Amino acid sequence: MTGTIYLKSNVTLHLERGAVILGSKNPFDYPLDTLGSITWKALIYAVRQENIAITGQGMIQGGGIDNALNTLNMVQRGLIEDELKYDRVREWKRPQNIYFLACKNIVIQGITLKDPASWNQTYDQCEDLLVDGITVDSKSYWNNDGIGLVDCVNVVVRNSFFDAADDAICLKSHDATKFCDNILIENCTARSSASAFKFGTVSRGGFRNVTVRNLTVYDTYRSAITFAAVDGGFVENILVDGVRSINTGNVIYLRIGDRWSKGKKPSMKNITIKNVYAEVPAAKPDAGYSYEGPIEDLPRNISPASIVGLPNYKIQNVLLENIEMVYPGGGDPFYAYRGTKAEDLESIPEMETAYPEFSQFKELPAWGFYLRHVENITLKNITFKALKADYRPAVVADKISDSRFVDVKTVEPDAGQKQQIVIYKSPNTVIQ
Repeated sequence: MTGTIYLKSNVTLHLERGAVILGSKNPFDYPLDTLGSITWKALIYAVRQENIAITGQGMIQGGGIDNALNTLNMVQRGLIEDELKYDRVREWKRPQNIYFLACKNIVIQGITLKDPASWNQTYDQCEDLLVDGITVDSKSYWNNDGIGLVDCVNVVVRNSFFDAADDAICLKSHDATKFCDNILIENCTARSSASAFKFGTVSRGGFRNVTVRNLTVYDTYRSAITFAAVDGGFVENILVDGVRSINTGNVIYLRIGDRWSKGKKPSMKNITIKNVYAEVPAAKPDAGYSYEGPIEDLPRNISPASIVGLPNYKIQNVLLENIEMVYPGGGDPFYAYRGTKAEDLESIPEMETAYPEFSQFKELPAWGFYLRHVENITLKNITFKALKADYRPAVVADKISDSRFVDVKTVEPDAGQKQQIVIYKSPNTVIQ
């Protein structure tokens, strides 16, 4: 058992099978880093180091819920200052298992990472990082992300398993002068009480040249795939190829917002998502886990996959190909009804400053896919299947342009002659 330790250049920390580094449950065993002026606590720090690794079949197990609750107790006793949020100590006052800042040539291989009190592992402004064959069990408390990549360059994450109470695989951009670049995620499995693969909740700089291959997602509360440019950053040159998502609340959510942009212009372009099979349940997909995603204040009809820009910041150049989405259907037309008449579509708020989540609009007028403020999107060989009849059409295209629906199929019981693709104020948009 230990508190904070530092990993130095040219050192490999090797954990043999059965070995456990156990994080202390005493919050005072985790001083804030003084070398790099980091505001996060961590069990294992590395700051501006090179040629470092953590390898082997052993385990790093944080203090988990005990450390988090002990920290809360210290706040209530006046020994630690914290503003608290939802009666929880803020994330940066609870230790992560790993926090590396501005490091180069990193290998994280084979190990198990378990029970952080906050985020699990964060690599911030790091270069040349390989994460290979690790197992993450990160659901002992709130904010337990699986892995965080912040403004990193040249990263491979492969052959790994992530089970997280918060986002499983999460890219962020905290520095407006930096961005994530050349990231490969492949052959990974993810479960989350938030989103499985996500980037852009904090998106001050941006994300470029990101590839995801062969991702398996299950029992996930929010989105299998979600990209957001909401803080003035950019998202461009993104490829997702091969996703199987079972029992997941949402399949795809792409969003431009204008939350903390500070005058910068957010953008999202050149996105390809292909070879996807997904099943969306009627019930809460992460029900029964110790830390579930938040229960909605009111019931709502199942939200569709969505790609939503803003009037002045459109999402551009998107290809969706070879995708099948299976939905429960059964939408209730008497609850929060929003149809496809002009006044209904115009009533959907832009919500440009809201936190980006697929359910932020509560009720959308399609059961399969909703598109708004998008330029040059192609949907090719897409199947939308509803298990029960739904009052809504499968697809609504609202103020998109120069777009194509090629071999888009819908399957819905008792649909009759219902128009399944509704196009509104969308010039140069064709169905083939």
